[in-house]
Amino acid sequence: MHDLRLIRDNPEAFDRGLARRGLSAMSGEILDLDARRRAAQTALQEMQARRNEASKEIGKAKREGRGAQDLMAEVAGLKEGIQQTEEEERETGAALETLLASLPNIPADDVPDGPDESGNVELRRVGEPPRLNTALEHFELGEKLGMMDFAAGAKLSGARFTVLRGKLARLERAIGQFMLDLHVTEHGYTEVMPPLMVRDEAAFGTGQLPKFAEDLFRTTSGHWLIPTAEVPLTNLVADRILDLEDLPLRMAALTPCFRSEAGAAGKDTRGMIRQHQFWKVEMVSVTGPDQSNAEHERMTQCAETVLQRLELPYRTIALCTGDMGFSAARTYDIEVWLPGQNAYREISSCSTCGDFQARRMKARCRPRGDKNTQFVHTLNGSGVAVGRCLIAVMENFQQPDGSIIVPEALRPYMGGLDRIAADA
Repeated sequence: MHDLRLIRDNPEAFDRGLARRGLSAMSGEILDLDARRRAAQTALQEMQARRNEASKEIGKAKREGRGAQDLMAEVAGLKEGIQQTEEEERETGAALETLLASLPNIPADDVPDGPDESGNVELRRVGEPPRLNTALEHFELGEKLGMMDFAAGAKLSGARFTVLRGKLARLERAIGQFMLDLHVTEHGYTEVMPPLMVRDEAAFGTGQLPKFAEDLFRTTSGHWLIPTAEVPLTNLVADRILDLEDLPLRMAALTPCFRSEAGAAGKDTRGMIRQHQFWKVEMVSVTGPDQSNAEHERMTQCAETVLQRLELPYRTIALCTGDMGFSAARTYDIEVWLPGQNAYREISSCSTCGDFQARRMKARCRPRGDKNTQFVHTLNGSGVAVGRCLIAVMENFQQPDGSIIVPEALRPYMGGLDRIAADA
């Protein structure tokens, strides 16, 4: 959600920010609705004050034995006018809120401009891609091992579902546990086990609703299955006033995630790259306004550490204005090298949202003992996507005989197992 006062004070800057997103100027429409709502509010206050004054005059006239018909007619007219103006105020207010809620966050000044992913800027590369004579994709490796069953997943649930068995199932579980342990024990995040279903208000607070409802799964009870743990974790501070001295808050969760992939028809139809259900470790930070930029760099480093410990080659890129998500003010994507695709693919996205989500959630902070509040800043990042990490481990550590070496960091979670093979 946007700060209406800033739009009033500098509509040109707001429109420039939208233009960087490839959107048309909206300040004129916003300020027109705002002016109509404020005019209705002023008229309403004036009519209510006059109604109260006239009611007193009616009482006085009756006590003095004077006629009060004109005053009573005036009060009746005011009553009707108040009802009409209240309706006008509600309608213009609702239209204004709907419009503001539909507009994405304004990019930070240092975000590169660009229409789509072609405008992204690579910041760094870490690690050398392995030299493999023949690089198989993860689904070829998994099916040869007899531990990755796409036919069974489709039979049970349809497209974009997979059944893992045996050591590969354990490897995916090990990856998630390793990452969560790393963020909790070394990076200072508090482990949280949140609900996997949320109400409309929570999905609205982080920006999934109303614009992206088709990307979510909804239950018959009216709940939404979480597309990421960002939604419940961030909303833990909704409608709260936090002590600034207690910030930043850092939370992490390992949860299933559910996405309809509504706009992904024909993309990554084979394998586990793009699934309706997957596991992910999510990091969320809640900071004071002056802390968020530094926290964004820190969070990105926490995600990169996962790949460094697993010895996976990756690169980090700054997303341009045309490729960022709805709620983000700045985003860094981490892309892991997949030998089977001979390409880098996204495995983590770390974003700072400024106060955009906090305004939607009404999440504030203030110095202890101070009366003045300000909106907190929120950040979220994958730490990282478990399924895609499994794919990266399989492809980067594949052997000529079809077996997979288990990275050293994961072996304690695998009971000491150092290789996954078809006969193991």
